[in-house]
This record gives sequence, C-alpha cells and structure tokens, in this order.
Amino acid sequence: MVARRGKPAAKKAPVKQAAVKKGKKASGKTATFSSLETEMAGDLNIEIRKPRVLIVEARFYEDIADALFEGAKAIIEASDFEYDRIDVPGALELPAAIRFAMNRKGEKAYDGYVALGCVIRGETAHFDVVVNESARGLQQLAIEHQLCIGNGIITVENEDQAWDRARKDRQDKGGAAALAAVAMIGLKQLFSA
Repeated sequence: MVARRGKPAAKKAPVKQAAVKKGKKASGKTATFSSLETEMAGDLNIEIRKPRVLIVEARFYEDIADALFEGAKAIIEASDFEYDRIDVPGALELPAAIRFAMNRKGEKAYDGYVALGCVIRGETAHFDVVVNESARGLQQLAIEHQLCIGNGIITVENEDQAWDRARKDRQDKGGAAALAAVAMIGLKQLFSA
C-alpha cells in the first residue's frame, strides 16, 4: 500500500463572530462550547477544520485509476476539502482499507471516503465476485457505520468502456463518486445537527 498526501492541511484560522456576552448555565457555570476547537472569551472564537476525505484507489489498472483520481481530485478541491490518497491492490481490498481508516480519531479523522477502481470482465465468474463483493462491502460500511462513501468502482466489459467512464472529459465516474461523498457528508451534517 502506498500512502500519498493530497492538498496540504491548511492552518486553522480563527473566525471571529460578533461579540457574545458570557452566559451562565442554569447550574451557574460559565457556558462553554466544545465542537472541534471552540473557545468563549468575550468574543466567540471558532476554529473550523475543513472536511477531510480519504481517496482509496484500487491500482490493478493503474492508468485508469489515475484518470478516476483526476476527476475525484477536481471535485474535492472545488469543494475546498482536504484529502489523502492511498492505494490498494484491487477492488476487493477497498472496503477493508476504508474500515481500517475509520479508526482515525480527532482532527485526523475522515469525514468521507471515495473508493476508486476498475473491474473489467474476463472469461471467468471472478468478475461477478469482485463486482458484487466490493459493492456489498462498501454499502455495508456506509450503513452499519454511517460512513459517507462515494463508490467509484467502474465495472465494464472492456478497456474502451473503462476509459469512456474514467476520463474527466467523458463520463467522469471518479468525479461523480467524489460528488456523492461530498453530498453525503453534507447530508450527514444536516441530520447530526
């Protein structure tokens, strides 16, 4: 597995809000807030962490994986998210890598995941196993652990179809997977508030 860093983490800049009076809770203690790093001292200073996404790539077809990544990277950067990028050998390893990564806590935790890969039909039933089990694994993670996952595993009959789906100037399935992850992060935040 190869780990690569995406856009460097931006330093947290305090965002000043309008003056807020120090409040007292019913217990008589000073009100404090603890969402990421938040302080209350006369003015409310809130430091905001950009959402962080992990892009996990199955590198079995390296050139196609690179094309999928370019589409995903463009959407994530346009969304002003940070990202990390790691490689796994094939599509079946994508769910396990995401499961390992969800153990990260605190500021290094991931808000979402983008799984990228390509499976081209061969002469055996192995195609069906890889396609079904990788999709099932990703869906199971999303449901059981409430993860925001964009599934960018393209499943095709031949290499021409793969290129048509992978290229940014064509169907851009990498970008579509990143867009799905970004949308799910927003939806999860909406229902977590």
